[in-house]
Amino acid sequence: MFNLIFKLLYSVFYSIISLVSFINLIYCSPNMKNILISDEAKSAGFVYVSDYVDDAVIDLRYFSSYNFVGTRIDGYLAPRPMMTKEAATALASAAEDLRKQGYRIIIYDTYRPKKAVQHFIRWFKDDNSPGMKECFFPNCDKKILFDRGFISKRSGHSRGSTIDLGLVTMDSKLVDMGGVFDFFDDVSHSDYPNITDEQKKNRKILKDAMLKNGFKGIKSEWWHFTLKNEPFPDTYFDFDVK
Repeated sequence: MFNLIFKLLYSVFYSIISLVSFINLIYCSPNMKNILISDEAKSAGFVYVSDYVDDAVIDLRYFSSYNFVGTRIDGYLAPRPMMTKEAATALASAAEDLRKQGYRIIIYDTYRPKKAVQHFIRWFKDDNSPGMKECFFPNCDKKILFDRGFISKRSGHSRGSTIDLGLVTMDSKLVDMGGVFDFFDDVSHSDYPNITDEQKKNRKILKDAMLKNGFKGIKSEWWHFTLKNEPFPDTYFDFDVK
């Protein structure tokens, strides 16, 4: 009886390991990495960012439940950030400049499908969905997030050349930027004065590298940069991140 149970458990364990190995093969094999990109994404010239910055730390927040909504966001089927080829190429140059200074990049979001923005709007209108207020907007009600510009009906991310990112050290320790990604408050403003000199320096290091390589930032979010000469300034895509 014991042998039968052992064999059964071993069979289940082996099946799980085989499934994990298959998933890793699909997502990580150099020969298969482009299979999952949709035809629309490929025809528009979108690429996986990790193919251009292979040492980037990936923390794609909207693929997880650790975001202001508190659940995985529509359109994020895999933690594989995508951008236009032009933006990814420019990002690779910025990452190289940062690497020379002892930093790597951590990616929080890149291309964002339109359906994801619609998910944000549904959450905003749902009084029964408080979201992760204590983590991301403890000092304000979610009903003012639109008015303050933290959420909008259309996102530049959907055009494919915008990225939300921060810095880590070469051994993957998070660099203190004086605030966390998607924190909806004044401390997230790029020029917020009431942070330490070290935090200001860290923000400047990131900003300088991005601006030098063709990106532009915004005042309300220190982590947000868009390629100046983006290839699709008026086109908002809706294919999934996968």
